[in-house]
Amino acid sequence: MDITEIILDQHDQQRTAFAQLEEWPKKDIEGLTALWQRLQIFLETHAEAEERFFYPHLLDKGTGAADADDGTVEGEVEDAIKDHNKLRDAIRRAGKEKVGSDAWWEAVTDADVANSDHMAEEERQDLRDFRDHAGLQQRHDIAVEFLRWQAQKAADGIKPVNKDAEAYVENPEAELRSAEG
Repeated sequence: MDITEIILDQHDQQRTAFAQLEEWPKKDIEGLTALWQRLQIFLETHAEAEERFFYPHLLDKGTGAADADDGTVEGEVEDAIKDHNKLRDAIRRAGKEKVGSDAWWEAVTDADVANSDHMAEEERQDLRDFRDHAGLQQRHDIAVEFLRWQAQKAADGIKPVNKDAEAYVENPEAELRSAEG
């Protein structure tokens, strides 16, 4: 297992899940609700697992890759945390709306757009940077931690909490503890 491959695989699963939601019969509110709930849990646990297990190691090993705005790994990670916060905000907005309503679809679409933009950047920048600078054993070890935690949380989901991107880059562990409250 390799954390970069696990993340890529989960990105494909997320794209597929959004496509299934978009193609689902619009009058089947029960089905839409179930699909969205499953996708929401997956998105939240994926983002949180990246923040707990991938980004701290990226900050340690990375140097900045591809088209990162400021050319630094800190800029890559700060941008990723901000992207996760945008996604969480869209998920929260969807949670306040009636499933299947125009407002709900707007929030779901915003979540899809935020997630798609984030995944594209992460694949070009973060994953490439980590593959270039981290060994296979480290990538395997992170994958095991990532998947273990994600599997433990997937059944019930997690409480999504936005993070201060700059504080995270300075001290990921402290920001994670702060977010846990």
